[in-house]
Amino acid sequence: MILAPGTAIRVKDDWPEAKGPVHIRTPHYLRGRPGTIVRHLGDFPNPEDLAFARPAAKRPLYHVAFSKDVLFDGQGTTDELLVEIFGHWLEAA
Repeated sequence: MILAPGTAIRVKDDWPEAKGPVHIRTPHYLRGRPGTIVRHLGDFPNPEDLAFARPAAKRPLYHVAFSKDVLFDGQGTTDELLVEIFGHWLEAA
């Protein structure tokens, strides 16, 4: 299922690196934080598997917007941060 632009999401608050060697493209500071889907960029092989030469299923990749005010402790800015995040790291807000 492809998430539509404007969909409210939350980045999973997961820490797989605590379980063993992994390759993660999702920044730590976004984990557990709310954001909004901007656009679906396409489906691509999962880089978390490719890094270890494992078979890599295609995963949806999104541009997700995050309020800098939410990310950086209420500094009163209306700026946004736009990040590419694979769909398996996103959950409903």
